[in-house]
Amino acid sequence: MASCCVPDVWGWIRSLPPINQWKTNALSIHICTSHLTSQSLDLLVTKNLQNQTPQISFTICLDFNLPISLWTSSSFQPSDMYGLDEDTIRRFFFDIVKGVLKYGPNNKFPYREPEIQISQDFSDIFNLAFTTLSLLVCIYEAPPHLRREFIDTLRVQLVSSRLRAASKPLMRFLGSNLEEQWMRSVNLGITNWIRELKPSSNDFMPPSPLFSYALSARRLWKVQLYCPMVALSVEYPSGSTKEERLQFSLDYQQFESVFQFSYKVIFKENWIDVMVNVDNIRCDVIPLISETLMSKQGYGSEEKHFPSRISLQLTPTLQSDIISVSVSKSTDNPIHEVGLEKGLETSFDAPASLGITISATETHTMSLKPWKFEQSVYGDSAILNWFLHDGTNGQEVFSCKPPKLALCKPRSWFRNRYTSAYRPFTRQGGVIFAGDEYGERVCWKVSEGALGKTMEWEIKGKIWLTYWPNKHKTFYSETRRLEFRELVYLTIEK
Repeated sequence: MASCCVPDVWGWIRSLPPINQWKTNALSIHICTSHLTSQSLDLLVTKNLQNQTPQISFTICLDFNLPISLWTSSSFQPSDMYGLDEDTIRRFFFDIVKGVLKYGPNNKFPYREPEIQISQDFSDIFNLAFTTLSLLVCIYEAPPHLRREFIDTLRVQLVSSRLRAASKPLMRFLGSNLEEQWMRSVNLGITNWIRELKPSSNDFMPPSPLFSYALSARRLWKVQLYCPMVALSVEYPSGSTKEERLQFSLDYQQFESVFQFSYKVIFKENWIDVMVNVDNIRCDVIPLISETLMSKQGYGSEEKHFPSRISLQLTPTLQSDIISVSVSKSTDNPIHEVGLEKGLETSFDAPASLGITISATETHTMSLKPWKFEQSVYGDSAILNWFLHDGTNGQEVFSCKPPKLALCKPRSWFRNRYTSAYRPFTRQGGVIFAGDEYGERVCWKVSEGALGKTMEWEIKGKIWLTYWPNKHKTFYSETRRLEFRELVYLTIEK
């Protein structure tokens, strides 16, 4: 069984003695160990005394009779008197970050080192970055007979409570652009690993490596999500397509999403209003590899899933101070545009019968927006739902198949869906729900006893992602689903 004990690489590096006090030329710490072979994955620090000033380098290696290097850092010149100085540790950390980014689809991404302050609080951030690099090194470099066991151990370490808590400050440190490149590197590695496991395991169920975090700022809540599409189980229909090229295009994509809510606290005479508005909801499906490779081994990056339903639930976790909750959107009452068109058709039968056939026709038309938004309440929870509908028959897309006749028509509603002028998506294939059209309000009335308290809200969500053919001719379709849960906070203060 994989161990959840996370090695404290940061603490080990900080406790290294000065180089001139080393009894050997190399020191090491175990990252994880194989229970089947007793071989271990180690971090090795080695000193080089060939130059006038001693240098050290770090290596992730396999501990056989002789260490086998899988990844090596740059060489550093630390201080002799106090062990590894902060500048050496800082440069090693940037080597780790660059090592993760180099495994990504855009390894020539311009990288500018942010300013960081080395402190004790930095330990979990450092350990998270190092464990992430170790996972990618094992996926791409470790021998097959050790790879699975090492990856299982590292995966458990990455979802431990300490490293999950460190994900927020790590992402803030990287900044949004590097954050996206970091997650694409990680999810490309996970995609390759899952695709490697699938042929050898008929009952393989991929662990959902959904990465999410939430931020609570003044008057703003934000939830960020990243997940490789291959890690999501297919909800409808079950199974997968036998077209390898189509499966390649569908697998090498990543789902990215951000949910932003603005809130305002208003003090009334006998209660307090907490009003939450939809500020921005953005969902995208992004290719994890180059378009050249996607077209060579697949059918291009435009054969991909699209968001078809989004369901969010906002709930105050401590409800003793909640008086009531109100939503601001009425049940939709769409206008039906009815056009009455009458036609008279006549025909004559054979002369023997001299019969006349007359028929009349009547046509009704109705206007329908692709996306339908609804609000509802369950207890003290506010529920927000977005549904995508088929423009041909008005059915909800996430739970139905496309009409086969429509798939044969080049001008069908979901054919060439990223270039049509009437597309319900962005040019890149995502969706954006902003405050201009979907900024409806949810209001909780809170008792005066909540003044001065920090209240906790739970944001739960489900997102359905559907594939219907875009340019490729196939009758295959599917819907996948992911779920997330995050906590956000606000302080009731005047």
